[in-house]
Amino acid sequence: MKTSSSQSQVLILPDIRSAINVGSIFRTSDAVGISKIYLSGWTPTPNDKFGRVQKDIAKSALGAETWIPWEYQKTVFKIIRDLKKEGYTIIAIEQDERSIDYRLLSKSFPDKKIPQRVAFILGPEVDGLSKKVLDQCDFVTYIPMYGKKESLNVAVSFGIAIFRILRP
Repeated sequence: MKTSSSQSQVLILPDIRSAINVGSIFRTSDAVGISKIYLSGWTPTPNDKFGRVQKDIAKSALGAETWIPWEYQKTVFKIIRDLKKEGYTIIAIEQDERSIDYRLLSKSFPDKKIPQRVAFILGPEVDGLSKKVLDQCDFVTYIPMYGKKESLNVAVSFGIAIFRILRP
């Protein structure tokens, strides 16, 4: 899995079940400048194994799935390992005991800026990212919740966090 040197901000989507959420994340990725999306596990791809367009992804992505490069790997661990070898910093957007408020994430870096080569990873709704995946991440960030619900829809979370992190 080689990424070009011009690619600096990528996204990893393991086990995201909803095609509508995947399409929405493609659309938001285009808006913020994500250069490639890695899909793994149960995450639906823009085209099925027969090359047919996944209509729910196409409907919510509004074309972004056709121009943002994407790649499918069976396991997320291979994606993370390969990206780390290429010098990427892996940042999970997830609630965890070591999570940093997404508004303060950039302060965790020496020059107070997000690294040039960064891979964001989002977890599946309900269970989130496993401890094994989180242990492979360099940083974990979260969105504080102020109401009764403990989390947001994965596509909504991505939109909120990624614009603040990459385009403060």
